[in-house]
Amino acid sequence: MKMSKIKVAVNGYGTIGKRVADAVALQDDMEIIGVSKTRPNFEARTAALKKYDLYVPGENTDAFKKEGFDVAGTIEEMVKAADIVVDCTPGKVGISNKALYEKEGVKAIWQGGESKDIAPISFNAEANYETAIGADYVRVVSCNTTGLCRVIYPLDQAYGVEKVRVTIVRRGGDPGDIKNGPIDALVADPVKLPSHHGPDVNSIMPHINITSAAIKAPTTFMHLHVLNIKLKKDCTAAEIKSLLASRPRIRMIADGISSTAEIIELGRDIGRPRNDIWENCIFEDSVSIDDGELYLFQAIHQESDVIPETIDAIRAMTGIEKDNKKSIEKTNKSMGIGI
Repeated sequence: MKMSKIKVAVNGYGTIGKRVADAVALQDDMEIIGVSKTRPNFEARTAALKKYDLYVPGENTDAFKKEGFDVAGTIEEMVKAADIVVDCTPGKVGISNKALYEKEGVKAIWQGGESKDIAPISFNAEANYETAIGADYVRVVSCNTTGLCRVIYPLDQAYGVEKVRVTIVRRGGDPGDIKNGPIDALVADPVKLPSHHGPDVNSIMPHINITSAAIKAPTTFMHLHVLNIKLKKDCTAAEIKSLLASRPRIRMIADGISSTAEIIELGRDIGRPRNDIWENCIFEDSVSIDDGELYLFQAIHQESDVIPETIDAIRAMTGIEKDNKKSIEKTNKSMGIGI
């Protein structure tokens, strides 16, 4: 008997939401039943062109219809029709939607811009997939935390991690963001240490000794991590490179690439949609061992690395796949990760 597909609603069709919708549309065990927008802007027009059913706040229906949009219904109606909602509304907004999801008895996923208290489980597909099986509410951690977990988890499994120290050079805004800066400054973000990234890693791997600092920079392309990791077992740089290259969502970067701009250009050249780089990008030549400590640079595409994790979270929460390796493999294949 053919199994019915999981009905997924995307609440918030912005930077993350539009990518989640496209990724869900690639899965043979899921379907998009609708996306939401609050304003009739170019993203709403794109959703309509892609034939995603568009849901809007009831009070905004006339504004959308005036601009020529076909409105499928209200956001409340979209939620009611879904098996699971992926909340991709702006950070700190998603918490206001929780009461609606609870009222309708619908499972929900939030993104890393929300506090870890919004859901009992913070999620990474490799590190703690099993904790989300059957769960009602899950937070997929931020792009930076996702990238850190993808590196720290396999290293801890193979060699044991004694401590992690990370400095994150953060992009000031996404490419389409015309409101945020800085324009000509490096900003300690925050000045008071640690940044939220270390504690966020601990929401998935509580035993990891990690401290993080972050600096906001005037760039839109990617984040850059400077990682210093003390391992419990001796190993060589070559062994570390081999281990990391074997991971399903890590891409080793070489061939003369030394910047985030060149990585984005690589994404364009290999035909990635929106030049998305879903994998961690580890600069191969940066991987080194000095006095028993590991050092490396990695770049994180802030717009896209959480997308495959979100797809895996949907499978775990709905119970359609209980094996994280099988889900990761399925998601990667459908999206072209590793190609």
